[in-house]
Amino acid sequence: MASVTSLTASVHQRLANALSAALPETAEADPLLRRSDRADFQANGILALAKKAKANPRELATQVVDNVVTGDLIKEVAVSGPGFLNITVTDRAITENLAARAADPEARLGVPYAGNPGTTVVDYAQPNVAKEMHVGHLRSAVIGDSVVKLLEFTGETVIRRHHIGDWGTQFGMLIQYLDEHPHELDHRAAEVTGEEAMSNLGRLYKAARGLFDSDEEFKTRARRRVVDLQAGDPHTLAMWQKFVDESKIYFFSVFEKLDMEVRDPDIVGESGYNDMLGETCRLLEESGVAVRSEGALCVFFDDITGPDGNPVPLIVQKSDGGYGYAATDLSAIRDRVFNLKANSIVYVVDARQSLHFKMVFETARRAGWLNGDVKAFQLAFGTVLGRDGKPFKTREGETVRLVDLLDEAIDRASAVVREKAQDLSEAEIAERGAQVGIGAVKYADLSTSANRDYKFDLDQMVSLNGDTSVYLQYAYARIQSILRKAGDVRPAAHPELELTDAERALGLHVDQFAETVAEAAGEYAPHKLAAYLYQLASLYTSFYDKCPVLKAETPEQVENRLFLCDVTARTLHEGMALLGIRTPERL
Repeated sequence: MASVTSLTASVHQRLANALSAALPETAEADPLLRRSDRADFQANGILALAKKAKANPRELATQVVDNVVTGDLIKEVAVSGPGFLNITVTDRAITENLAARAADPEARLGVPYAGNPGTTVVDYAQPNVAKEMHVGHLRSAVIGDSVVKLLEFTGETVIRRHHIGDWGTQFGMLIQYLDEHPHELDHRAAEVTGEEAMSNLGRLYKAARGLFDSDEEFKTRARRRVVDLQAGDPHTLAMWQKFVDESKIYFFSVFEKLDMEVRDPDIVGESGYNDMLGETCRLLEESGVAVRSEGALCVFFDDITGPDGNPVPLIVQKSDGGYGYAATDLSAIRDRVFNLKANSIVYVVDARQSLHFKMVFETARRAGWLNGDVKAFQLAFGTVLGRDGKPFKTREGETVRLVDLLDEAIDRASAVVREKAQDLSEAEIAERGAQVGIGAVKYADLSTSANRDYKFDLDQMVSLNGDTSVYLQYAYARIQSILRKAGDVRPAAHPELELTDAERALGLHVDQFAETVAEAAGEYAPHKLAAYLYQLASLYTSFYDKCPVLKAETPEQVENRLFLCDVTARTLHEGMALLGIRTPERL
């Protein structure tokens, strides 16, 4: 598809041409164009160019203005201050550009589709088998899901990976405990699945962990059971598989509540790399990247030391022959680079694991698995905090279960929908309540830069005012209401009409959608798209307050304002979908 050139790109090209004409030696110079409060755009690049050419910046700016072609795209250019250029575009250019976006036959609103520029593996949503998901699992799932959607929408080939915790000491501990305490297994287990089954497993896990920490003989038996698991003992493997299968049913139910698609083939947990661990260690040791230290296979780094000043190694294999997380993570990198042919690997993982991944990535670079053609990046995220600014906990000090959090969000949102509902049935209120509640949780997360902590405040999240998903959803629903009331009058662009300030501001912002999506995808930064959408809803609210739509002065103005409403709604809908948030037609 031929993408629609944005007004920013068109104006940029006109200025670059004028710069080259005024100062031929500045071919390919960047005019440093940006949106401005003083005009539609401002160009700041002339000051640096004048300094380099030893010219007077204001005189150079005047020469550039003389070479700018005006009339169709650019209405006027004025020199400001020491050599800034303030640029105003024509009303016709704004409307025609929006019309071109709206006419996109693939309904992409002008966002170009690169078409397989590379393959990115995104590692996100990594719960643990036999453990209930808690608030700490929220951010990896929500941020990762949006990053996947952004990359896929812009044409990247994306392979999803959910690196679930399904291997290691805890399973030897749990299986051994159940073998020794079969009476503690809920004999209704065959009848229950999902949350109740996971609650049973969670109870057993706590009991097993308590015994493991207090009884040295049980700890020894449990560790032997881990060896049995790794060796493929049929009975041990069968019990392990039951835990995995039951846990997956629960995971799918939670992700469904989060309105996220998680597919079974994308779940490749720690166990998926078990057969590669020995070879990974052999390759690292033979190449000299890893060395033996007190029996353990370690990788050392000059710039990573502990509080005592001694080097802190990455332990790939323990002195007893067991493998740690590093061996699994390094094996996963090998699989993703050599089998999946990844150009980029993005890890959506808690910032508290940054040191671990720094060491893993550097080890993989030394081994030659990561290089100039293949990059790994940790999209590190901060902590979800309570209103008190401390890590979110229950009153009893325990980690908050994710399903409880989501259910409360849905309940709060349903109350807001019921209060505002007009002619909605109870079933519709329940459906909207889920869409608004889950959207509120996701947006609060995604509107914050991933590396920052944020406070989880449901009252604020479901508010109709401020930077919330409800505010955006309400703006979308309001537009749909106007379009319904218009009846047979259809949206239509009228480039010949003059635009008010509110119409111009809205149109110019809609025009930036494609550039914003590209930036958010390129930087793995959904918060940049969230900020754009909030500004879009705010500008629409201002337009709605100042510009009557159905009661505009002429039929052409009615159609043009309906067109502005329609293209705004489509942009909100597409943008919210890329964040994984629904936009109900009615609220």
